[in-house]
Amino acid sequence: MGIYLNPGNIGFWKSVRSEIYVDKTGLIACTNKVINTEEQCVCVSRPRRFGKSMALKMLAAYYSCGCDSSDLFKGFKIESDETFREHLNQYNVLFLNMQQFLIRAKNDDVTGYLEQAVMKELKVTYGNLITGQDTILAEVLEKIYMRTEKQFIFLIDEWDCVMRERQESETMQKQYLDFLRDLLKDQPYVALAYMTGILPVKKVWNPTKLDLNSALNMFWEYSMTDQFVYEEYTGFTEDEVKGLCERYDMDFAQVSNWYDGYQFRQFQHIYNPRSVVAAMKSRVLSNYWTSTETYEALKIYIEMDFDGLRSDIVQMLGGERVKVNTLSFQNDMRNFEVKDDVLTLLIHLGYLGYDAETKEAFIPNKEIIGEFENAMSVSGWSKVMQVLKASEKLLEDTLRGDADSVARALDQAHTEVASILTYNDENSLGCAIGLAYYSARKDYRLIRELPTGHGFADVVFLPLPATNKPALVVELKYDKTADTAIQQIKSRHYTRALEDYVGEIVIVGINYDKDNIVKPHSCLIERLTK
Repeated sequence: MGIYLNPGNIGFWKSVRSEIYVDKTGLIACTNKVINTEEQCVCVSRPRRFGKSMALKMLAAYYSCGCDSSDLFKGFKIESDETFREHLNQYNVLFLNMQQFLIRAKNDDVTGYLEQAVMKELKVTYGNLITGQDTILAEVLEKIYMRTEKQFIFLIDEWDCVMRERQESETMQKQYLDFLRDLLKDQPYVALAYMTGILPVKKVWNPTKLDLNSALNMFWEYSMTDQFVYEEYTGFTEDEVKGLCERYDMDFAQVSNWYDGYQFRQFQHIYNPRSVVAAMKSRVLSNYWTSTETYEALKIYIEMDFDGLRSDIVQMLGGERVKVNTLSFQNDMRNFEVKDDVLTLLIHLGYLGYDAETKEAFIPNKEIIGEFENAMSVSGWSKVMQVLKASEKLLEDTLRGDADSVARALDQAHTEVASILTYNDENSLGCAIGLAYYSARKDYRLIRELPTGHGFADVVFLPLPATNKPALVVELKYDKTADTAIQQIKSRHYTRALEDYVGEIVIVGINYDKDNIVKPHSCLIERLTK
């Protein structure tokens, strides 16, 4: 058993012995399908603490011929798969943690240090095939394969650390990408290459075709913009979290409000696994993101001077979604041309969720909302922070039925938000409402344009279990009357949408009169029982 060559199964053994282990061995069936095919090079990118390294330890335990993992996988999902025995412990595995090489390399010669360290181990097993003249890893692996006919599986962790931590060194990045291309592309000794990191493969400009192409075009990519067949293994699924909540006697609705929100085509509810595990073990719902990332990083990106970026951030804070073109992003942390590049990076970092069907980004959950609030509190977002700080009183006034106080608060919120959004229409009013009721997300789930009896309620606040607060249905009107909004809620039976909710409902009608300079907002509040 080596450090790089056939590291064994101790890493996976520790995982399954942990207090909380969620069976993700079905991932192995996906990788088995692509071994020795045109799709054998796989790059799976996810945010920090989404189980990337744990997945690699599992794959090492399964594929490495340096150990026997038959008993270790007993009872797990992969054991019933038809490919389980075919590939179990049948390959030489090279496990390469690029972060480790970057830290240890002198003079930033990452690839040189890697080649020396890996060949030193290869000599222990294949010393009769390697001479002192051999200095290029790819050539050594070619020689080993030619003599033994035994293929290698490459497991590469933190593949993108050079792009993230040496952002200014394009020479170093190019050397590193050339090394990976030579090592893995069209090599007969490669049965499978599975690499993971935060960023997808870096794109490079192709002057011939006048477009951006993957620098490692042999890789099939699965990222936070579309995980395809790897959706289920990106984080915890809803069923998995429900099972943990039952086991630890935790309120699933509360856990969902904190950590749900990452969305893919098939699996609409994906949770940050590290945060869920921390919440279960401590039995405390809190922001565990701060232990993996710092809000200073988020602050840098949301403060970038791109036209429309601040407006998009404000809309998402108000509970809305924004269109994002993810195709122009070069998959690094330096080259930003437009606001969409920044938003796409935030998607890959996990600060934003993304809907691949509608191509929209959004803030996924309460935990991440807290990160945005932290970042804005120490930067130039004073107008937005004023609205957020006033939101708690606004909610109290709404629940008390104080329509005049609500109208005055909305005047202020809409003024502040419109100055950032640079437009003054029904959409800006909706965004202002979402921001103005920001504090309601502590006890409510905000739903924009909830489908209702005969139309759409603009904003619905569904109370979380055990909050003992009424539901809120808010209808917005533009240049009409607040009474018109109230009557629309009643005539179109908007409250029927809350079919699983039993209790009191506060209906709120809001109108914005653009010609009324003194008091542009009017409000009516009524209480119903369902």
